[in-house]
Amino acid sequence: MDCKFKNELGTLTVNEEVVLKVAGYAALECYGIVGMASKRSTDGLVQLLGFDNIGRGVVIHMDEGNNVDVELYIIVEYGISISAVAETLIDTVKYKVEYLTGAHVNNVNVTVEDIRV
Repeated sequence: MDCKFKNELGTLTVNEEVVLKVAGYAALECYGIVGMASKRSTDGLVQLLGFDNIGRGVVIHMDEGNNVDVELYIIVEYGISISAVAETLIDTVKYKVEYLTGAHVNNVNVTVEDIRV
């Protein structure tokens, strides 16, 4: 599904995969993030995803306008404050998605799926 954003200059159409990858790469830039996580629907196990599957740890919800909600499923490094990592992650992802796509981000929800040493 393509994301359509309207502004004063016209309509911008961005593939949903692009928004997923922007959010995923922005998340991996944050300190304390080991990787993105995804639950396999068959057995519910959490797996660490590499750079080629970066969009699987991100879920995008869009409404009628140019508003986006982002859900991130992450793996955090052991010994790091989870609340500090989540706060930085939310600010970074919101800024990058808004700056690079022109969409307005309403919410960034973070789910910590695992902790790695």
